[in-house]
Formats: sequence, structure tokens, C-alpha cells
Amino acid sequence: MARVIVVASGKGGVGKTTIAANLGIALSLQGEEVVVLDLDVAMANLELILGLENQPVTLQDVLAGRDMIHNAIYEGPGGVKIVPAGLSLYGLKDMKLERLEEVLETLTEDIDILLIDAPGGLERDALAALQVSNELVLVTTPEITSLSDALKTKIVAEKIGMEILGVVINKERSGKEFLTPDEIQTILNIPVIAIIPEDKELNIASASGNSILEKNPKSNTSKLILGLASRVIGKYSLENDLSSKGIVSKFFQTVFSKYLNVNKS
Repeated sequence: MARVIVVASGKGGVGKTTIAANLGIALSLQGEEVVVLDLDVAMANLELILGLENQPVTLQDVLAGRDMIHNAIYEGPGGVKIVPAGLSLYGLKDMKLERLEEVLETLTEDIDILLIDAPGGLERDALAALQVSNELVLVTTPEITSLSDALKTKIVAEKIGMEILGVVINKERSGKEFLTPDEIQTILNIPVIAIIPEDKELNIASASGNSILEKNPKSNTSKLILGLASRVIGKYSLENDLSSKGIVSKFFQTVFSKYLNVNKS
């Protein structure tokens, strides 16, 4: 039975798709049979990051009933398989998310991991991505606004009953205006499983349709992403020692718990 892991974030612009693409490649390079599925059908970017745009069949065609899912699977870097969402705005109108369950049943045959790139936020498509997955990798940046939205996603995932593998801090920077990894770990109450610093080379690689793992496999970012893949394969335990909650942490937990009514049954 394949593991179905969703890479999600509370908002757009945190680099979630870049993490999902490179994590999929890293898992494949470590011997896993991996398919990366782009479920961000409205704002698809996975195919652009991996240089796979303009493919003849995409997830849009499959969910519209125009083609079969096996025709929408393409070879990506490092042997990873990619299912692009499709970039056509016209193609969105005929899609039916009800067909997604059948798509997943087919995709999870004879593979180890199905990695889903979810839409940012908690709209209908994003919730669908969470509901069809078993495990969650949460991506945030060290800004308060990004973290507050990530906390909402984490709470929803817990309500659904998902296993949360941990949080990836992307575009990590230092400064008084940014939260530290300890603060992020404490606020979310889940482990930090990777810290990816702000990296111009990673941004350039993604913009040109390349993976940093292909472009510069010896870079620090590549090593960090490969390390993240190793932790995902090892099913990183949530039983870690979290740092004591500071003032900022207590503020976030209190405010957002009340805001989302998480204590109400």
C-alpha cells in the first residue's frame, strides 16, 4: 500500500511547490518509487518548476473525463514520475473532483509514495487534497502571517485525523522580524524536520524549469532536501522534546485556538 503524503501550506508564496518537487526527486534518488501529483489545479506551477509544461494530457483532462490517468504520468528528474495539473483556464470548468478517488486508486498501484502538491490555504481544493491523504508535510516561512495560516492548516489536519510528519521552514532568515525555528516548533507543536534557507540558486533553478538537485547536487540546499527525504522515509517520530513555550508561542496558541473554536466539539 503506497503512502499518500500531502505537501501543504497555510498560504501561497511560501515555496511549497518547490519543496514538493525537489522532495519528490530526492525520494526517488533514494530508491523510492514516487509519483508527484499537482492538485493545485487553479494555480498550477509544478510543471513549470520541472520544465514539463505543454504536456498533451494533464490532470485537468483526467478529472474532466477526457482521458485516462496513465496518459498523464510523465518522467521527471531523477526518475520521479510527475502528474501535471495543467495550465489551461478553459480546462478548469469541466473538472469533477469526484473523479479524484478513482485517480488515486490507479496512481497508488505499484509505487511506494504518492506525493501531493496541495493548493495553498483552506479552500475546497485544498481541503480535498488533505482529505485524500494520510500524512502531511507542512511548509511555512518564518513570518508571523505565514505561520498563523500554517497553524490553521495543522488544526484542520488534526481534525481529519492525518499523521503530521512535521514542518519545513522554507526561505529561512534571521532577524528580529522573523520567528526562530524553536518558536515555530513550539507554536505549531510539531517537529521541524527541515530548515531550507533563502537560496537564490534554488529560485533560479525553479524559474528555469530545473531542480536544484540536478543543477547543483552538492549544494547545501540539495543536501538539506535529501536529508528531508531521509526523514520522510524514516517516518520521523513526533515524540521529540519541544522547547518551552515563550510569550509569543502562548499568544499564538491562545488566539488561534479561540479564533478557530478548536475546543468545541
